[in-house]
Amino acid sequence: MFPGPLGLSLAGRALEAGTWSLEAIQIRDFATDRHRTVDDTPAGGGAGMVMRADVLAKAIDHAPPPADRRGRTLRRPTPAGQRPG
Repeated sequence: MFPGPLGLSLAGRALEAGTWSLEAIQIRDFATDRHRTVDDTPAGGGAGMVMRADVLAKAIDHAPPPADRRGRTLRRPTPAGQRPG
């Protein structure tokens, strides 16, 4: 689906090496209205659409955690010379 970016980037090499993977989830399955709506107009008005937080949160919560959780660890940057703790 993304041959350009994945063919010429670090992310593409990591995907090829098996360092990371991606599984798509159909977020419309988590919508509650009859039209399975997943987007809405911006709260302050303006052009475009925004993703509905309730639907997106249900989809994220449903996604199974990877077997190796290191890929989901978020850390704030540490100052130079200090070890992360």
